[in-house]
Amino acid sequence: MAIHETLKKEIPDALRAHDEVRLRTLRSLVTAMTNEVVAKKRKPDEFLTDDEAFAVLKRAASQRKDSILQFEAAGRHELAAPEKLELAIIEAFLPTLMPREEIEVIAKAKMAELAIPAEGGSPGAANLAALRGKFTGALMKELKGRADGALVKEVVDSLLS
Repeated sequence: MAIHETLKKEIPDALRAHDEVRLRTLRSLVTAMTNEVVAKKRKPDEFLTDDEAFAVLKRAASQRKDSILQFEAAGRHELAAPEKLELAIIEAFLPTLMPREEIEVIAKAKMAELAIPAEGGSPGAANLAALRGKFTGALMKELKGRADGALVKEVVDSLLS
């Protein structure tokens, strides 16, 4: 069953359980997915593919993370708490992301494949920036959906510095 369809079917369960946070989160996700379907010029009763649904889930998780950071920076921990609960529910639907160690193994193999010199083997800041961009792009293409972009950037920076 597709993720979009699964989310829709879990709403009645959350209603019966009187789980307000889960219900609110599921409704917001289904609404976001329906908006995405309409934005793609399809009928609102159609379902997103799993790849499209993952994109919506990642966007929702990113929004929650941003909100949490802003609320905590402003000292509004009472507003960050419900966002954290919603984020946990959203992350349950996302695939688990690779740990740093696995990303490093794949990155080193990709470096060898692309013949990228390790440890500052490329002179000049402009060349290094271009090399870093090319390497990060190739790596993200290979790891699409399986790794956090910020973590991939950290790995690339550590390998090229």
